[in-house]
Amino acid sequence: MTLSIMTSTLADGAVEISPSGEIDVENAYEIREIVAAQLAEGRPTRIELNLQHVTFIDSVGISSLVAAFQLASVSGIKLVVTHPSRFAHRQLWVTGLLGLFGGPEPHTSTVEIAGQPAVSGA
Repeated sequence: MTLSIMTSTLADGAVEISPSGEIDVENAYEIREIVAAQLAEGRPTRIELNLQHVTFIDSVGISSLVAAFQLASVSGIKLVVTHPSRFAHRQLWVTGLLGLFGGPEPHTSTVEIAGQPAVSGA
C-alpha cells in the first residue's frame, strides 16, 4: 500500500496533515517534507497530524514524526497527533512518544469490511 497525504487549513488557523496508508522506510521522509513546506508557507497556529487512516508505521516512520515535531518546535509551532489509528497509537505508546505528541486517544470508528456488516473499532 502506498502513502497519500492531504492537507487542509482548519478554521482556527491550524494546518491538518492527514496521511493515509503505510508510513515506512520508503516514504517516511514525505511527512517531514510536508511539515517543512507548511512552515515555509506561513505560520500556522499549530500542526495536527491526523493519523486515523494510517494502517502501518515502522520505526523510520516514527523517527520521521519526531523529526517533524522538532522542525515545528524550532519554528515555535506546536505539532500534535490527532485521531491515531489503533496501530499508530500502539506504536507511539510502545516507543514512549505518546506524550510528546499530546497523548491522543486511539481513533475508533465504524468500518465496513467488504460486504460484512459494519464493525466498531478500527
